Amino acid sequence: MDTADHAPDEGAETLDKPPRPAAQEWWEMGKSVVIALLIALVIRTLLFQPFTIPSGSMEPTVMPGDYVIIDKYAYGYSQYSLPIALPLWHGRIFDHAPKRGDIIVFKLPRDPHIDYIKRLIGLPGDRIQVSRGVVYINGKALPREQMSMGVETGPYGLTHPVERFRETMPNGKTYVTNSYGPDGDADNTGVYVVPAKSYFFMGDNRDNSADSRFPESVGVGYVPEENLVGRASFVLLSWKDGASLFKPWTWFLDLRPSRFFHPLH
Repeated sequence: MDTADHAPDEGAETLDKPPRPAAQEWWEMGKSVVIALLIALVIRTLLFQPFTIPSGSMEPTVMPGDYVIIDKYAYGYSQYSLPIALPLWHGRIFDHAPKRGDIIVFKLPRDPHIDYIKRLIGLPGDRIQVSRGVVYINGKALPREQMSMGVETGPYGLTHPVERFRETMPNGKTYVTNSYGPDGDADNTGVYVVPAKSYFFMGDNRDNSADSRFPESVGVGYVPEENLVGRASFVLLSWKDGASLFKPWTWFLDLRPSRFFHPLH
């Protein structure tokens, strides 16, 4: 028997690697988790942030149950750009002025722990007034075209008809608003003069929105520029009213696929 056939090849390299110690495995895993968390933190702080919409104040543009992505870099950064607001600086850095008609998420002036989403109507120095539901900016009425009646869903699934108008900003931006009629609580107002470094917001659901038409104590009032968080860009996902984290079947049955990746204007 030729034993040479069974002799090991002294020049061959073994393909087997010694197992790494468990501590090293945990270290590598921990580094991966930390890096992933840092990347997520940078993205959330500087680039994009998701928000869920709990109310109908921006219907028909933004619906309750929408999962909205905002651009945080659109207007620069303030202390409220951080996950936890820290008074590291005042005002905004890398500031870019917002435009009339932008849909913006901002911190409520009377309670910065609360996020609101509204449409920007008035810039610093603007004179804003509402008369029989028509918005006036610096004495000029915003053109609006009446559309076919819409339907709004309220609490407990109850529906009621609403008037709808296509409103146009001076810069050409158009959007649709809801109205219950021309005689609501904030359909006829005095003149608001927007202070320096502040903004005036309204909801698209004009008769169901606590916004800058109401004083800060009960509504929004004027919003300081540093309270702006970012511009709403698009709807990522959406669920119907009634979906619940504690009812797993609603995660799928109550989806609204027609609103997935819906751009916001």
